[in-house]
Amino acid sequence: MGFDDKIANASEDAAGKLKEGAGRATDDERLEAEGRNDQAKASLKQAGEKIKDAFKS
Repeated sequence: MGFDDKIANASEDAAGKLKEGAGRATDDERLEAEGRNDQAKASLKQAGEKIKDAFKS
């Protein structure tokens, strides 16, 4: 996994956590769901990068 990809995935995960927290604080279910969705996308991307790295070795 490239260093740039790791940073991008980590920032997407962090942004998702912030959105989810903001949604909880403001009682906005849509924003909370978007945050969870962003976190899930970041996790999927990280898993895909790890699989690619496994095949490179």
